[in-house]
Formats: sequence, structure tokens, C-alpha cells
Amino acid sequence: MSRDEVARRSALRAIQERYAYWNNVPHRGLMVDGKPAMTQIDPEKVGDFVLVTVRDPLIDYLADPAHQISGLLEGAELIGQSRMFTSYTGTYEGARITVVSGGSGSSEAELLLYDFMEFSGAHTYLRVGGSGGVGTDVKPGDIVVSSGVVREEGMTRAYIDRAFPAASHYEVVAAMAQSADELGANYHVGVTLSVDSDFAGVGRPGVGGYLQPWNIEMMGIYNRAGVLNGDRESAAVVTLAALYGFRGGSVCSVADNIVTGAEFSHGAGHTAAIDVALKGCAILNRMDKKRAETGKRYWLPGMGL
Repeated sequence: MSRDEVARRSALRAIQERYAYWNNVPHRGLMVDGKPAMTQIDPEKVGDFVLVTVRDPLIDYLADPAHQISGLLEGAELIGQSRMFTSYTGTYEGARITVVSGGSGSSEAELLLYDFMEFSGAHTYLRVGGSGGVGTDVKPGDIVVSSGVVREEGMTRAYIDRAFPAASHYEVVAAMAQSADELGANYHVGVTLSVDSDFAGVGRPGVGGYLQPWNIEMMGIYNRAGVLNGDRESAAVVTLAALYGFRGGSVCSVADNIVTGAEFSHGAGHTAAIDVALKGCAILNRMDKKRAETGKRYWLPGMGL
């Protein structure tokens, strides 16, 4: 289902008619000098694929992540700069890719996703970043391709009840796993946990060792359930993509593992995660072309690459 098909739903129009302040809000968001206010992107220059990155001190970025990753793209150009977000677009093995950097967490991701999803023609959104290990077999330097996300953060609950599954699009999962395999990465495919708190909320003591009983149970609960890793943005990317008719997914490197006691390693595996994401987008681009050739709505394994 596409964004336009979502907008045509009769139930959506019905709720708009009930909203007392419908005529008081800008239906397409705030604008600055004719551009989406938060990112100030040129929507016409956004690629088909959008990589969502974070200015993360726990990753060994040598510069702003959007600027750094743009160096791996052909013909990269700056397409948006605001005081919160930086966006570049270029080409990688034929795939038109935009990479955007911003701050951490689902609430900040929501802001950039709105601008891109409302104004651009991008169809695929991918969280690319660092994470902490939760699964017993997940080690620092490994890569996790998310098949789905546990929505333990708060932002997405403003959009839909927490029972709604944050499932990565199967085409994205297949392409990223294929990419990781071709590149020889140490990778896992499975469930990611998204949270708001990086400390007490995931069992890491707060100031002065502060913890509550429910804090110390979190990691054990999700380890027993087979969750592989945890971050702060994957839920936003995957959930909003699904709600608005886009493809969403997540590829994260792992820097430590609180469950196994594997020590933190600054930036471990993140170069590999970026490579997997870029090559995965190129594979998705080939999948899309195969699907278009057959006239099918979905890519199927029998179509090949």
C-alpha cells in the first residue's frame, strides 16, 4: 500500500472531520522559505532510499555521519541543512540514496521522517547505526538485520497502540541479509528492542547507581525472548514506514552486550553496517526492477536479482 492509498482511507477522512482544530493546523507541516521546516530538504533531490543516522558519540564517526557516508556515494550533494538535520544524496551501484543525520531517539527521528515521508518520493527507509547486544550469541562487532522491533519507546504509541507489530518489510530484510552474507559480515537476523532510556530503562544504573525493580528485569526478559539488540530509533523508522505505506527496516552494529558482559568497543562493526546498508539498497534497487519487469506488486524469490 502506498502513502496516497493510505491517505484515501475513508476511516482516516472520518476522523479528520471529527477533529475540532483541523482547519487550524498546517496539513503538510511547517515550512521555512518554501522547504520543510525541520530538515529544509529539497524534496526533488531526495533519493529512493533514505538512511537514517544519528550523531552518536558511541560510534567512531570521523565527521557528521551524513557527510562521512556521502563520501561513499557517487555524485553526492548536500540537499538539506537545518540546525537539527543534514542530508546528502548520491548514487551507490545504481541506487539513488539519501543519508540524513540528526540527534538520538524516536522523538527526533519522527521529525525528519515526517519531512521525508510527506514531501519526497522516497519509498524505503532504513535505520543505520549502533546498538547494544541483548542476545546471548550477539558479540561486539556483529551486525543485526532487524526482522521486527519491540516498541518500548513512547513516540510511536502516539500513532498506534503498542500491540501493533513493528515488522520490517520482508523485501528489506531479504536484501540486507543478502548484502551482509555477500560481504562476509558476522550478522544475525531477528528482533530489535527500541527504548527511550539508555540508562535505568535498559538496566544500566543511573546517577549514583539508581535503579528500580522493573529496570533490572528488562534485559533478562528480552534475552529469554530471543531479542538480539537494542537501540533508540528503529521503532520510529519501522513503525512510521508501515503506517504510511513505505518499506522500513534497520541495520545496526553492536558495540557491547550487557547480558553476556562483553565489554564496550567504540564503533565496533559500524563500518561494516554502513557497507551492508549501502549494498543492501543496491540489491533492493535490483529487486524493484525485477518486480517492475514482471508486473507484480511484490518481489518474490523466484524473480531472482
